[in-house]
Amino acid sequence: MKHIDRSHLPHEVPNWIDATQEAFFITLNCLPRGHNQLAKPAIWDAILETIGFREQRGDWKWRLILAMPDHLHGIVLFPRRFFLQKTMADWKRWLATRQAIVWQDGFFDHRLRSLESATEKAAYIRLNPVRAGLVVQASEWPYVRDWQSGAL
Repeated sequence: MKHIDRSHLPHEVPNWIDATQEAFFITLNCLPRGHNQLAKPAIWDAILETIGFREQRGDWKWRLILAMPDHLHGIVLFPRRFFLQKTMADWKRWLATRQAIVWQDGFFDHRLRSLESATEKAAYIRLNPVRAGLVVQASEWPYVRDWQSGAL
């Protein structure tokens, strides 16, 4: 078996994203789990509106977002100059205040380092309502927004 030199693993920014940004798979959970706080037309509209506002401001660039009744999944690019935790905490606080969403503390993030990884996470996100038994086909779920045009 060949020995892998772990002191020299590659950590350069993948060529499929802007070198000034980092891509993450994000999950935010509501409390209590199992209670529908997010999959509602007015809430969904507010989520999309604030995403657009904050994108224009330069906080982030969403590629995909999907709201389940009690959690959100997304793929989002963050400019390196922004602090990921602060940006997400500010957004959650705004939604909690304006839309009465009760969030679980923190969030889950996974940095996407390859196009293959991002494609796999995007497929997972899109199929979430199917796996949960909420729809038969992913295309039936109304609480998804895809800015990718088929590619990341």
